[in-house]
Amino acid sequence: MRKNKLKEILKQGKSIVNGWLQIPSSFSAEVMSHQGWDSLTIDMQHGAIDYPNALQMLQAISTTDVVPMARVNWNEPGQIMKILDAGAYGVICPMVSNREQAEKYVQACLYPPKGYRSFGPIRGLIYGGSDYADHANEEILKFAMIETSEALQKLDEIMSTPGLDGIYIGPADLSLAIGQKPAFDNQEGTPAFEKINNILNHAKKNNLIAGIHNGTPEYAEKMINLGFQLVTIGSDQRYMSAGAKSAVSKLKNIKSKEDSKAY
Repeated sequence: MRKNKLKEILKQGKSIVNGWLQIPSSFSAEVMSHQGWDSLTIDMQHGAIDYPNALQMLQAISTTDVVPMARVNWNEPGQIMKILDAGAYGVICPMVSNREQAEKYVQACLYPPKGYRSFGPIRGLIYGGSDYADHANEEILKFAMIETSEALQKLDEIMSTPGLDGIYIGPADLSLAIGQKPAFDNQEGTPAFEKINNILNHAKKNNLIAGIHNGTPEYAEKMINLGFQLVTIGSDQRYMSAGAKSAVSKLKNIKSKEDSKAY
């Protein structure tokens, strides 16, 4: 089976630089794939992407050595299994709040006897290789998003789930969970930053990969220095918006409006 390059990056003590895809286009996915990312995550939760889009985007990504991942829209076994069958090498699952939900998620990613994933990797065999089923349990990365008030009370319970590889912080929902406005790149001293640091410490204690979504490369670098092993920076939609807005603003001499707080 094709090896998961992200695992090799981590073994070398480096951090994964992850890109984010929200636009339902194989061409934009292909363009992003050629920009040097270690991995690209197809956002099926808040992006405008459905399964046929995702399949074509996975095909576009596989023209490079970038590792394909996906964020599913919910902890729903059918969707998790289907995107894995399409060739995703990592899954990010939102709103995992307790051990039971974490176990349900992980087991949907694993073939028996470790889980209950149904066999039928229609494109996984093409992308991963003919021995896909023999090694998929070991190669595919599984990230649980920590972003609810319940999850903040059950960090060790969630992170000690057998088979879970890592956690991923969505700062916007995390901010909402503690009564703050949705925000990225929270600074030291803020309630959200304290929660982020606490989640990171629990991930280290449980030997899990810690990932976080960032608004700027400067903040992502700060998170790497703090100990995060996977950092996402912006998204294709945000890069398109920012680039176009910058060009138009310079020509029209107008002040850019504040960027969207969405992913």
